[in-house]
Amino acid sequence: MTRKGEKVRHILALSGGKDSAALAVYLKDKIPDLEYVFLDTGHELPETYEYLDRMRAVLGIKIQVIKPKRSFENWLKLKNYYLPSPQKRWCTELLKIKPYEQHVGQDYIYSYIGIRADEDRDGYISHKPNIVPKYPFIEDGIVYSDVQDILETSGLGFPGYYHWRSRSGCYFCFFQQKSEWLNLYKYHKDLFQKAMSYEKTDLENGERYTWCEDESLGELLKRAQEIKKDNKYPSNALSGSGSSTRLSNILGNYTFPPCIICDV
Repeated sequence: MTRKGEKVRHILALSGGKDSAALAVYLKDKIPDLEYVFLDTGHELPETYEYLDRMRAVLGIKIQVIKPKRSFENWLKLKNYYLPSPQKRWCTELLKIKPYEQHVGQDYIYSYIGIRADEDRDGYISHKPNIVPKYPFIEDGIVYSDVQDILETSGLGFPGYYHWRSRSGCYFCFFQQKSEWLNLYKYHKDLFQKAMSYEKTDLENGERYTWCEDESLGELLKRAQEIKKDNKYPSNALSGSGSSTRLSNILGNYTFPPCIICDV
């Protein structure tokens, strides 16, 4: 609880994804002095930065960029090159959550999160008692179709990476489908190769540190035709379809459990 006379700050942490962007539109004229921040890992997609610039222009808002004090590469070395994974999401904790908590300090915060009413996932960001999560979309019954209408009506639209990818987050996000890794190679070959460079093999015990649990990115590339044949996710879902394209069949019920602060 706040102390008498204590100022409450209102913060929306943007992920670069559709839901937090729609929430920015939704709350713009509802929450006075709403602060917008972006937690930049230094390994975001170019389309993410483009979308943030579009938000600044279309909504006329300021977005403060918060960066971790230590880089991903620095943390990777300290972790003995153990890559983050669904079981060990140290990247989310160290590159997103901790910098956010440091930015907030001891101030009392309402932290607005864009989880929709039609989603079944947790919204944990912080255990700090001065950071209180708020879920306007859940409270107001906002579902996927509403989010799409909000983005289209505002003129903001969807982030460009939805042409080939189903989520926001780092280009090397381990929650990607293998077909999306191939799309990364197609659209950002340099980033794919950089992700490959982080994969290691321990020469002493033969243990491998790879983004995919069962194969390296090099091995994945060799199976490209097989993966494309089996995959149902389109490589260019929005190509030539215009701003009114419906993505609910592609994105609305995506089942993989992403890191909430990265993907909202």
